[in-house]
Amino acid sequence: MSDAQQRLAKLRQSIGEVSVEEALKIQNETGALIVDVRSREELAKGSPVGAIALGRDFLEFEVTKLIPKRDTPILMLCGIGGRALFCAESLQNLGYSQVRSIKGGYTAWQEKNLPTQIPRMLDAKAKDRYSRQLKLPEVDEKGQLRLLDSKVLLIGAGGLGSPIALYLAGAGVGTIGIVDHDVVERHNLQRQIVHTDDREGTLKVESAALTLNALNPDINIIQHNVYLTSDNIEAIFADYEIIVDGTDNFPTRYLVNDACVKLKRPNVYGSVLHFDGQVSVFWPGKDKDPGPCYRCLYPLPPPAEMAPSCADAGVLGVVPGVIGLLQATEVIKLLLEIGDPLVGRLLCYDALDATFTEYKVASNPNCPVCAKDTPFPGYIDYVKFCANE
Repeated sequence: MSDAQQRLAKLRQSIGEVSVEEALKIQNETGALIVDVRSREELAKGSPVGAIALGRDFLEFEVTKLIPKRDTPILMLCGIGGRALFCAESLQNLGYSQVRSIKGGYTAWQEKNLPTQIPRMLDAKAKDRYSRQLKLPEVDEKGQLRLLDSKVLLIGAGGLGSPIALYLAGAGVGTIGIVDHDVVERHNLQRQIVHTDDREGTLKVESAALTLNALNPDINIIQHNVYLTSDNIEAIFADYEIIVDGTDNFPTRYLVNDACVKLKRPNVYGSVLHFDGQVSVFWPGKDKDPGPCYRCLYPLPPPAEMAPSCADAGVLGVVPGVIGLLQATEVIKLLLEIGDPLVGRLLCYDALDATFTEYKVASNPNCPVCAKDTPFPGYIDYVKFCANE
């Protein structure tokens, strides 16, 4: 008996094996997870229904993220049973206490005609397009599929919306909605890089869609050529999981905030003026560690003379690019559930000093919109509210 055979024999004794029939019964009766460690090529031919595909290369990195509870019952599966035993040993070394191997692997599963499925996988074109992201264990194929299944709504196709849209499209966010009722004007082009000179007078949502589909024809761009109001905002927001605020006026910011609070959507906020910008994620509806809303930071809008628009006061064209890229980064982090999002934090950028400054933002226990156990007060006349009338 070879050394490998001797080791496998010891693993069978220390880990334990179950037949494919027993594995199916355990899966159905206890909710045990079948972890399939075969290669992509093998998975393309089928896998047990409900199995989690975890390639051997990143097993130790991925399993703790996908299966955080170390007492979860786990059944390891490979082609004929050998690799599953070695992988089960690795999981035991990580502290998983209920790990067993499926004897005979997927070969035996098929021979017994047990239920199978063809796992959803990226095609060759997508693997090529997203290859640099796929190399990241925090993204990999499962994360890329998550991005392709996601739906994100951008409020505004201007200075902030342009870089946000371009990078979300490039990253493979599958459905991008854009709300904007304006048309392209020549003075937009200094910073609104999703548009081109020959599209002057074109609806911004149409111009943006042309650029984004030229960049990535495999994603879906939904055009909302409307002005957001209290009457239409919930119907528009309903189909999206993340809202990205790229607006340039206070009435819309407060309206977007209130709708996000009511619908429990994360609000990825950004604003720019002159040489400065700021970014945050307002998400009081977050299940774990909820944060403040926009009203917690700005209970009342500033007087008009204290906060002029970019049209009145100007903005360096690259600043919206910096802030928009930060917003796009936050969106991707939220979709993939990686990193530390800017919930409860306000990141401020000074282009002239080339500095970032972070401020903590606490939830206001008396916030009229997001305070705990406070019923939604309803939408208001936001134009009148922002005029301090």
